[in-house]
Parts: sequence; structure tokens; C-alpha cells
Amino acid sequence: MLTLKQIRYCLDILEEMYPDADCELSHSNAFELLVAVILSAQATDNLVNKVTPDLFRKYKSPEDIAAVETEELEKDIKSIGLYRSKAKNLKKMAATLLERFDGEVPESKESLESLAGVGRKTANVVASVAFGEPAIAVDTHVERVSKRLGICRWKDSVLQVEKTLMKKVPKEEWSATHHRLIFFGRYHCRAKNPRCEECPLLSLCREGQKRMKQKK
Repeated sequence: MLTLKQIRYCLDILEEMYPDADCELSHSNAFELLVAVILSAQATDNLVNKVTPDLFRKYKSPEDIAAVETEELEKDIKSIGLYRSKAKNLKKMAATLLERFDGEVPESKESLESLAGVGRKTANVVASVAFGEPAIAVDTHVERVSKRLGICRWKDSVLQVEKTLMKKVPKEEWSATHHRLIFFGRYHCRAKNPRCEECPLLSLCREGQKRMKQKK
């Protein structure tokens, strides 16, 4: 496991590599972000971004989604995986926003998690990106990088990874670190063929060192 000093070094390197890392889901307000994050479950941001421009022109508010037939909404998001369950969740989410939150996306993570299709990760993303709330959302990239580097244990659950990162990363850096870990995992420390040989963190990375030995 990395020491706090080593983790600090990793955070500084990630900042150098991705100083402007941010949410890559296209959106212009909290409602659009919420819809996009729900759609992004088990789908890439690029795929979601291909669908949402037309989607957001058609559905500008919870009222629009609540009013449309489920079958029509399914057709509008059919190119995204799990479109049937996502259409149902979007309909339920929109209805709850109208019934409980006056049609506005709530700011608290607890309220966000009460919405259909919104788990802890989605709530953290929306709270962080839309409302500036410090948060670390653990997606597949964040989990993979944290475990490969040795910030977290291989056996840690997603919740344990989140809590470990929250403990070891300064709170004012949570949101930025979340995005930088995603960028690092998406573009450098990829699930397949990670770029270990050119990684500035190789000297600290147990997984990278293991992979490099196997290549010899």
C-alpha cells in the first residue's frame, strides 16, 4: 500500500498530466447532467454524447420526459445499452422530480439517491459537477487505478475504495482527483494494454512493475 507521501506524489503527477480534467458528458444544466449520467451506466461517455444533443432538444425538462410514452423514449435512446430499463428509470426519475422536488434537481446526495436510476456513484457525480460539492465517484476507472497503484486493496469493495480515497486525499481535491483518475484510467492506465512502459508512476505501481517483468 502506498504511503501518504507517495499518494501525494501520485496526485501531483496526475495534476501535471491532466490539469483540466473534467466531466466529459455533454450537458448545459443539472437536469441534462442527471439524464446523461443515468444513460452512461455501462456505456461510454462518447456513445452517450452522440445521443444527447437530439435528446436534449426534445426533452428540455422533467415535464417533457414525464409526458412522453415510454416506447417513444426507448426509441430515442435505443443506441445506448440497457435502453429499456434506462427509459423506465428516466420516466420514474422525472415523475419524482415533479412530485417531490418541484421539478428541480436536488443538491443533496441523499435526495439524489432517492431518484430512479441514481446510485451512489451517480449522486456523487451530479453533486460534484453540477453543484460543486466535494465528492469522489468511483467508476471502473477510479477503482482500477486506485487498486493497481496500491492506494486501495485489491479486495476492497467500491464503497471501501471511495472511503479510502476520501480519507487519503484532501477534501478540497476530491472532485479534481476523481476526474484525473478517470482520465488516467481512460487514456493511460487502460484496462487492456496499459501504457506502463511510459508511465511516470511506474516506480510506485505494483501492478505496472509486475507487468513489465512479465514482458521481459
